[in-house]
Amino acid sequence: MKLFEDTELQYLLARLHNNDERAFNKLYSTCFRPIYRRIFSLVKDEAIADELVQDLFLKLWQNREDIDPQQSFEAYLFTIAQHLVYDHFRRIAKNKRLVARLLLNATDYYLHSDILLETKESRELLQKAIDQLSPQRREVFTRCKIEGKTYEETGLELGISVPTVNSHMTQSMKLVREYLLKNQDIALVFLLFFYSVSSIIPDPDNLLHLLH
Repeated sequence: MKLFEDTELQYLLARLHNNDERAFNKLYSTCFRPIYRRIFSLVKDEAIADELVQDLFLKLWQNREDIDPQQSFEAYLFTIAQHLVYDHFRRIAKNKRLVARLLLNATDYYLHSDILLETKESRELLQKAIDQLSPQRREVFTRCKIEGKTYEETGLELGISVPTVNSHMTQSMKLVREYLLKNQDIALVFLLFFYSVSSIIPDPDNLLHLLH
């Protein structure tokens, strides 16, 4: 995203550093919409997105003297936006019953989707859960889920029946969910990643209906 020509941006940041409100207003009017779109794509709520954008620009004004004009201004804004969104979900996560219910809903989709291995963080998180499985279940789960083999292929390689493979997979996914529920600090990372990449974040104002 390139919102300004380099010379214009340098001028505006210099004026901002000197407390020029007109420079701030120019930055606000130009950057508001792309930042809003990014935040809204994550939180899926207009009011919350607007509130977080206002918080972002408040931080921009408060930290105006610390902005490094040699660094990417757009990257700076999106980093602040990301932190604000994460803080938003951390506040939601203080409700442990809500986190538990969200995990139950999210984990099943996550384990059946191609999202699973897209980032280092998600792979490491999954591995911690896999390590809790028995040796045979870990072997079946790794072949079917990580290596992408069919139940038939896994059964032939391990000398077990397809129903046995299916049973191991069913129990493994149950244990993975239970691991996440018992380790909610780790699971929070899972939730943040899952909802950010899946684009199906529920409306925070309506989340409580999941508890019923």
